[in-house]
Amino acid sequence: MIEKVLVTGGAGYVGSHACLALAEAGFAPVVYDNLSNGHAEFVQWGPLEQGDIRDRARLDEVIALHAPVAVLHFAALIEVGESVKAPGRFFDNNVGGAITLIEAARAGGIRAMVFSSTCAVYGDPVRVPMDEDHPQAPLNPYARSKLMVEQALADYDRFAGFRSVRLRYFNAAGADEAGRIGERHEPETHAIPLALQTALGQRDGFTIFGDDYDTPDGTAMRDYVHVHDLADAHVRALRYLLEGGESDVFNLGTGTGTTVRDLVETISRTTNRPFPVGMAGRRPGDAPRLVADNRKAREVLGWRPLRGLDEIVASAWRWHEAERSRAETPASKHPVT
Repeated sequence: MIEKVLVTGGAGYVGSHACLALAEAGFAPVVYDNLSNGHAEFVQWGPLEQGDIRDRARLDEVIALHAPVAVLHFAALIEVGESVKAPGRFFDNNVGGAITLIEAARAGGIRAMVFSSTCAVYGDPVRVPMDEDHPQAPLNPYARSKLMVEQALADYDRFAGFRSVRLRYFNAAGADEAGRIGERHEPETHAIPLALQTALGQRDGFTIFGDDYDTPDGTAMRDYVHVHDLADAHVRALRYLLEGGESDVFNLGTGTGTTVRDLVETISRTTNRPFPVGMAGRRPGDAPRLVADNRKAREVLGWRPLRGLDEIVASAWRWHEAERSRAETPASKHPVT
């Protein structure tokens, strides 16, 4: 019998790619999403159960219906700027919703969860690359909400036997190589989509914030990891837990840093469309370098990031070109089925 896995936020960017990876690995993903940020058309590998992670009765209903063996938890508010403006919304949804979900899972006989966390729990780096023992000092309510859930999960393991793997992403990027799903946020705040939309003429220009950092070219450095590689890590973490692995936390990044200027050059070369780039001062809270030490994920989960920056940009470019074509195609031209 195929094992079912509940995927909260499975209609979103990383969650939908995880559903694809689960299906390819022989699992049956069941998406639970309120579609506030997700997209119903991204749910292609299993049923969609619409609901909010704060709705205990709905969670109990869905868990009883499908009897999943584990939970992959992606559902969260993620926009950093909004978290600063409205911290209460983020703590209510991200922390309160996670606790409600954990309690529903435990009541339904589920004993394991893979949690989508972030390298933002570390705050400003005191050393690079950053390993899992790096000091944790979140700079905003979004990051703090993720750390609070991590801490709660550690206590659920210690005191209730509810095991979890917490996965700290660095910069998720790219799209499904077959073009079925990709990155679509509103508003868009991530560098690669913003630059690609500028290359497509959908934005007036791309802004680099800060050119006086202590990096090779003065612009900030980030660790971009392909969303397919992230999804593979979730399947590996799930199997690790189902096979009896202990609760743990892992960084997910390539270990290779890319400056914003290098990113712009790669995008211009890949798209063959030079685009206007402006300069502005540093943004508060932007770290000079964020690069993962991923040795632990390699050693324990057997995970290897297989795709580099060129493949990330190429897959994202194909997706955004297709998105533009879809937006420009009148609805009347779509076949009626």
